Amino acid sequence: MIHTRYFSRRSTNSHFSLGNGRHGRGASFRGHASSSGRGFHGGARRSVKTLDPALLMKKAAELVPQVAYLPKHAFSDFPMHPQLKQNIILRGYTIPTPIQDQAIGPILEGKDVVGIANTGTGKTAAFLLPLLHKITHDRTQRVLIVAPTRELAVQILEECRAFARGLEIFSTLCIGGVSIRPQVENLRRHPHIVIGTPGRLKDLKNQNKLSIALFSNIVLDEVDRMLDMGFVRDVEFLISHLPKVRQSLFFSATLTPNVNQVMQKLLTNPVTISVKAQETLHNIDQDVIKTNGRVKLDILHDLLNQEAFKKVLVFGRTKWGIEKLAKQLSVKGITVAALHGNKNQNQRQRALAEFKQNRVNVLLATDIASRGLDIPDVTHVINFDLPETYEDYIHRIGRTGRAGKKGIALSFVE
Repeated sequence: MIHTRYFSRRSTNSHFSLGNGRHGRGASFRGHASSSGRGFHGGARRSVKTLDPALLMKKAAELVPQVAYLPKHAFSDFPMHPQLKQNIILRGYTIPTPIQDQAIGPILEGKDVVGIANTGTGKTAAFLLPLLHKITHDRTQRVLIVAPTRELAVQILEECRAFARGLEIFSTLCIGGVSIRPQVENLRRHPHIVIGTPGRLKDLKNQNKLSIALFSNIVLDEVDRMLDMGFVRDVEFLISHLPKVRQSLFFSATLTPNVNQVMQKLLTNPVTISVKAQETLHNIDQDVIKTNGRVKLDILHDLLNQEAFKKVLVFGRTKWGIEKLAKQLSVKGITVAALHGNKNQNQRQRALAEFKQNRVNVLLATDIASRGLDIPDVTHVINFDLPETYEDYIHRIGRTGRAGKKGIALSFVE
């Protein structure tokens, strides 16, 4: 349970109260998108699906030492290029994570793979390492990696280039929000690896700048999020232009009927690996803050002024609301970065870099703009606006309480 120790003395009065932890006494929530902060969304308020406040209040488990995963392999066991193994060491990778331990072997063998894994499980390296080795062995191999968001695509590119150091493997990025011309120029150089978002990849294909039929290796990452964001037709379009003989790798946190439908179109006799991280629910203190008529902006301001709130991710439901909140907090003297769909790609990357490098301690974000991001050491997640679904709530709060550390999730309710 979150107690009033997280607030300054001036804040522990009757202006607002906290939920009562797992018991949730007196909690009543009708599911409105905003409370006392009138005008935050700049229009008629939308109702969200009713979330039981008891679901948002849970004491983190004591950090009992978890039974360590015992990998069957060391990185040195895998038959990969010596320079690639050296790059793994330089990146600080010592022991394979479960998804790496179980997926690298089948991918090296050329099998299709389904990986059921959350962000933060090491899945990016799990598919990059064997694919990079495949290219060193056969320079005609080309890889297409599709991600739901620009930020995730950029993260994959950065990791790819770090692992490919010294291997003379050319990779490029094809995402929206930036000029298409440099991307077209890079594609003319016939890159070994193309990493992109569905919409921009489809545009390049339709302009005859990208020949998808040349890619004998395809990776779909965070497929459930791609479909949530409305990319199902774009994804199916890309799949329809792939060569029949190919290796297909498919990663998703969940297997919904829609995800299964895409999977069946893409894969042939896949090896399925499920290693979903469970620490999210165990390492996070979850509680609600009842506004009791007080303006949410003032409550948030008081929270962010507390010393314990060292690295805070604040979620809102609309890009307009997030932008307005950023300006309001700036006026109150709090420096924040904002991540939402109205920002261009350079602005989004700068905001993310500032937060990751601790130049800014507060990042305001919408669900879509932040999906797939792996940000270390987030101490608090604050739901300024409640999400549409409990699944989205779990995805939000999973940004804290990682790597064996405890995190705190707070949700504003009326």
